[in-house]
Amino acid sequence: MEATDETVQLMERVAALDIGKAGLMACIRVPNERATGRRRQEVIEYATTTGALLRLADRLRELGVTRVAMEATSDYWKPVFYLLETEGFECWLLNAAHVKNVPGRPKTDKLDAVWLAKVVERGMCAPSFVPPKPIRRLRDLTRYRRSLIRDRTREKQRLEKLLEDAQIKLSVVASDMFGVSGRAILPPLIAGQRDPQVLADRAPRRAVTHALRVDPEPRSGASGELCQLHIRI
Repeated sequence: MEATDETVQLMERVAALDIGKAGLMACIRVPNERATGRRRQEVIEYATTTGALLRLADRLRELGVTRVAMEATSDYWKPVFYLLETEGFECWLLNAAHVKNVPGRPKTDKLDAVWLAKVVERGMCAPSFVPPKPIRRLRDLTRYRRSLIRDRTREKQRLEKLLEDAQIKLSVVASDMFGVSGRAILPPLIAGQRDPQVLADRAPRRAVTHALRVDPEPRSGASGELCQLHIRI
């Protein structure tokens, strides 16, 4: 067999973080100036508080680390990633499902950080896409708005089922329970008004006219057995 002069291409100065809720294990690997081709490493535990993360950033800067890698563990990675990114480091977020397929992964947090650092320095993984800060803010707002819309829809459906349970056919009297007519009827209904005539008179005339096509006695839709339990929930 023919010998080759190829050497393993390593990322010179890297750090890998194994992140938990209250703390993280950091492994920093840099070249060994006293022995060519050898590496030095430092493994130390930090808290995930802002002060501790800033001390970690100072240590990384002191050792000349240029790339910091971490796994996407729940949401615990976000404050660490964002702070180190703000401090000027190139941060890599690794997909746990991809990294776990690399053989040789140990079981302890300390060894896990060392193994992850070796994987990163050898280029055996690729980072996941993390959008820039303005896009992250927009995405958070969009997701929050979507969750509010889902919550609103769920509450509307819950109220309609509640009124059906009390034998109140408000959806018959008002085409939209949460439109002008429905909103005019619901407050006095919750306040204790039980007279179908009074409740039906709260709806605009056009709503009553529409209801007449469905039911000759639309006021019957506002009558029922609404107890205190229904009002409370």
